[in-house]
Amino acid sequence: MTHDWQRFFDARQCLSSRRGRGMGDDLELMVHDGPDGAFLTVWDVVRDVTRPVAGAYGDPRNAVLSGDGRAVLNLLDDNGSEMGHLWSVPIDGGSGTDLTPGLPPYTLRGIDVARTGALAVLSAVAEDGFTLWLVDTDGGRPPRRLFGSTAEAWNARVSADGRWASIDTTDHNPGLRRFAATVLSTTADAPGETIRTLSDGPEAPVRGIRFSPVPGDNRLLVSTERSGHQRPCVWSFTDGSRIDLDAEHLDGDVVPLDWSDDAAYVLLVHVDHGVHRVLEWEPDSGRLRAVDHPAGAFFEADIADAHPDYWASHYGADGQPRLLHQRFDLPLTLLREDRGDATVTPVWTPSLRPAGVALTSHIVRSIDGTPVQLWAGRPPGRKGPAPTLLSIHGGPQLVTVDRYTPEAQAWLAEGFAYAAVNYRGSQTFGRRFREGFWHTIGERELEDIAASVHWLVHEGIADPRQIFITGASYGGYLSLLSLGRLPDLFAGALAFVPMADWLAAYADMNPALRSAWRSFFHADPDDDPEVFHRASPISYVDGVRAPVWISTGTHDTRTPPRQVHRYAQALEKAGGDVTVEWFSGGHETNSRNSELADQRRMMELITKAMHGERWAEGPVTPPPPGSIGYM
Repeated sequence: MTHDWQRFFDARQCLSSRRGRGMGDDLELMVHDGPDGAFLTVWDVVRDVTRPVAGAYGDPRNAVLSGDGRAVLNLLDDNGSEMGHLWSVPIDGGSGTDLTPGLPPYTLRGIDVARTGALAVLSAVAEDGFTLWLVDTDGGRPPRRLFGSTAEAWNARVSADGRWASIDTTDHNPGLRRFAATVLSTTADAPGETIRTLSDGPEAPVRGIRFSPVPGDNRLLVSTERSGHQRPCVWSFTDGSRIDLDAEHLDGDVVPLDWSDDAAYVLLVHVDHGVHRVLEWEPDSGRLRAVDHPAGAFFEADIADAHPDYWASHYGADGQPRLLHQRFDLPLTLLREDRGDATVTPVWTPSLRPAGVALTSHIVRSIDGTPVQLWAGRPPGRKGPAPTLLSIHGGPQLVTVDRYTPEAQAWLAEGFAYAAVNYRGSQTFGRRFREGFWHTIGERELEDIAASVHWLVHEGIADPRQIFITGASYGGYLSLLSLGRLPDLFAGALAFVPMADWLAAYADMNPALRSAWRSFFHADPDDDPEVFHRASPISYVDGVRAPVWISTGTHDTRTPPRQVHRYAQALEKAGGDVTVEWFSGGHETNSRNSELADQRRMMELITKAMHGERWAEGPVTPPPPGSIGYM
């Protein structure tokens, strides 16, 4: 194989851009990928000056700017373990400050900064449960606890003036991830007093998006699902009144992202079968306007992390929409829409834009008739079936959007077809679809994967003898599970940080993950271990006939290393062809060099598989001493 595909990795310079929330300068905190890891810069939009952020600031994708724009706030942990403390790190690289010095290590599940004053809120998860904290970003006072519960609660939000905070709670629905938005006071005379909770009943979640950017405006932008699909709502939490956008003429989710600094406009994205269309809503008049823009994705939803989106379009200080835009074949670009003349112009574009292959959206019918969205693309010039990579996203409640994907372009450049399926569990396809994996972990997902494979073969895209499955996290889990339960469909699996043995993993998971999986399984492993055993790839190693490659982290508290090692040993004992490669770190890697090395390794292994050669070069090795579960 040639290495011409490497140009697609070189092209990806910016991963995301998140606007600072302070009332002063118009600043964007930008995450870039570099050869040795992701890094941060701060872009002063008005002056068009960019400066690097110095110092150790943790995973750049989770960082936010302080209100004055002089520091970044982020969780600092032990080698990617996601258990640590929130720190304030000066942009110029000065001495950082631990903002929660008296707390035990916790997982960060939400952070937001007030527009005025030196205040922020964070939602933390530790062994004692889910909590919401108010912190002084200058370290002037100790953190104040505003909320605590043993039921899932996260997604911290704070009002522009710092008087109110919100957190998404499940106390009304314990054990089910269907939230209500709860607003609390942060003032000294009533810290943590509940002002009001917005619930649409036990079936319909409500999630906080952002308080009004206008100080003193007591309204919270939320996402509701009364119709079964996401819709925006502006909620006046002091009197309980609300303005809903029902948009009955639109199929699919309408996702609220942000509102303008004067609180006159709300930026939305309508997602219909995976395709994004940007809208702007004026809550006071009810006017809904379509933004004219190029095809592609304009946000990517996250779940149970520091932010609700990996990256998302938003408003600039000038009140105009700032559209973060990308496609499978186009790296991240920033567009500015002028509302006055409805024009969209680029603000910055990637310096490298290698010609790639666009992927198209298709609807596949699963075994029970459920429509499932699939992205698919053929290699250039290929008319007949080709060897194929089927990509499975993680989460499970994440989603594959029309986002620049160097891995996809690399495979396509090497003559492979590439496809990515949004199986049941994915976001932005409605509540029923998102919850479609609940209590039957792995079952519906495998049905959707099998249907996608059959469609790719039927359409003449995939060579049925040369289909490989790959994914990270829950996508890695489904890759391993597919090899054990759908052995006739795949020629090999390439799994990153996978879940392989639910029972062995449970004790090593961070507390946030244990709570989530008890909810999704609707069971506790101590009371009903068989449910967890039945869902685990380790239970099906005797059925695996294709080779398996696993890359996983030593300090991962989501899919811990010990359970991966147990799976690999069991598969090896059953006569399977399995290779495990350990890297020092947690659940994700941020290095372009490591991604390039992974791509080379996968291409090498798939070439061997297509020539009938084994992948394993020796016995499975355990993780190094000091890894999670091997302390």
